[in-house]
Amino acid sequence: MKLLVTGGAGFIGSNFVLSTVAQRPEVEVTVLDALTYAGNRASLNSIADRIDFVHGDIADRPLVDRLVGESDLVVHFAAESHNDNSLNDPWPFVHTNVIGTTTLLQAVRDHDVRYHHISTDEVYGDLELDDPARFTESTPYNPSSPYSSTKASSDLLVRAWARSFGVRATISNCSNNYGPFQHVEKFIPRQITNLLSGKRPKLYGAGQNVRDWIHVDDHNHAVWTIIEKGVLGETYLIGADGEKNNREVLEEILKETGNPSDAFDFVTDRPGHDLRYAIDSTKLRTELGWTPQYVDFRSGLKATIDWYRENEQWWRPQKDATESSYALTESVVS
Repeated sequence: MKLLVTGGAGFIGSNFVLSTVAQRPEVEVTVLDALTYAGNRASLNSIADRIDFVHGDIADRPLVDRLVGESDLVVHFAAESHNDNSLNDPWPFVHTNVIGTTTLLQAVRDHDVRYHHISTDEVYGDLELDDPARFTESTPYNPSSPYSSTKASSDLLVRAWARSFGVRATISNCSNNYGPFQHVEKFIPRQITNLLSGKRPKLYGAGQNVRDWIHVDDHNHAVWTIIEKGVLGETYLIGADGEKNNREVLEEILKETGNPSDAFDFVTDRPGHDLRYAIDSTKLRTELGWTPQYVDFRSGLKATIDWYRENEQWWRPQKDATESSYALTESVVS
């Protein structure tokens, strides 16, 4: 099999490529990545001689057409994905998530190539903190930010190309990932690397916003399950029943790093901060037989903390610029 992975130098994409190369030696992997600030080619250093790496933009039609034409399967991870950045400048999100996805869809249509689309639970908006409901495949879309609205747009484009043009596609919407190689702008690695740098972690608002956490390895195992067993045209939600509010996660990080549970600062909340995400992955589990391996969030978090502690050379170059950017918008609440 010849596999094209877009965004394969990003967080989830690089973990997908690493596990695929390790577990599926029969798969020939090509990575297409624009290497924007969140892409890091160093994440693939350990397998650099076993993959083909192409530095390019998924909205580059001639390049995408050539690479897709040489592939049997496309897995589309590439996305602009940070809510705060989308509030500051939405245009890169439109370019990558909407125009880039359309470019890929046209290419897989023209070459009749199997396509899997990686998306997010944020397309569904948010739930009330005391609402017993969880997102399902039939939950109406209700995105809150430029980021989530462009991802919702990309999902709908995939559905349209599948129905209108017969593109052989599946979609997965996943809850919040954590694990190795995640950029330090994201919640869990930001708190970990602040502590490793001797800085106090920061918590938006009251820290009551709930996210449904899943280890990146479980996510990527689910993706391969969908590719191999999923029904074309269908959407599958990926979640590991990992609901925790942000304060609980931060306190767990503080505990695992030997710090007091109150050794952090509250900062002003970000605009339109979604309250709660929660995934119901019943369809994936019952129809395709997938189950997560990291059922204990604490063990997955400890392994993640250990990885950042042992790989400072990977995250340190990103850290100062990231914190300088946050300093422009955050103010400590006394």
